[in-house]
Amino acid sequence: MLEMDEEPFAELVEEALELIPDALRELMDNVAIFVEDRGEDPDLLGVYEGIPLTERHDYGGLAMPDSIVIYRLPILEMCETTDEVIEEVSITVVHEIAHHFGIEDDRLHELGWD
Repeated sequence: MLEMDEEPFAELVEEALELIPDALRELMDNVAIFVEDRGEDPDLLGVYEGIPLTERHDYGGLAMPDSIVIYRLPILEMCETTDEVIEEVSITVVHEIAHHFGIEDDRLHELGWD
């Protein structure tokens, strides 16, 4: 397993977010992004929890923020180099943000984001 502390990993997540075009980033609404070591499923790389933007017609103004969690340890376990970590973090961030926009896994796979 490749070793990387929490802080440099979180910086990679921030860098991946900066790669999202400004026009899309500006459309993101009421979503918080976190880094954790591992989720309930030990192989899960990231997760989106919330109400996708495409389904927010009755969302309301006092709703808790949606969340995106990127899991550090499973990504590090699957990568052998820092470059692989950077690529996998970017893919995972894009994948979870896509869920925030209402894009399902099947469509992401069709687009090559698997």
